[in-house]
Amino acid sequence: QVQLVESGGKTVQAGDSLRLACVVSGRTFTSYAMGWFRQAPGKEREFLAAIRWRGGDEVYADSVKGRFIISKDSAKNTVSLQMSSLRPEDTAVYYCGATLDYLRMRLHRVYDNWGQGTHVTVSS
Repeated sequence: QVQLVESGGKTVQAGDSLRLACVVSGRTFTSYAMGWFRQAPGKEREFLAAIRWRGGDEVYADSVKGRFIISKDSAKNTVSLQMSSLRPEDTAVYYCGATLDYLRMRLHRVYDNWGQGTHVTVSS
């Protein structure tokens, strides 16, 4: 079991950049893959990006590839999501998740550890 705490969400203007952080704690969390997802009102949770602690393999959703970058800082036990060229349609609650099933880390159903979420609002 791991514990996840997200931060960094706020209201920004279209075109701005924003960096979200997820602090990870718990035993053997380096065995996990970490993912970022978002959920807008009335919509399903959407995969954005994921990274393995070991090896650093990264995957991205096509919708954010080139705009969002996931990274990890092992010294700070933190996984970050750097977002650029933000659009109003990026408005959502952003969640960090952890899964041992790194082969399917694009799928939200394989994640059994979630943070509380952080709100991002992009105004036009």
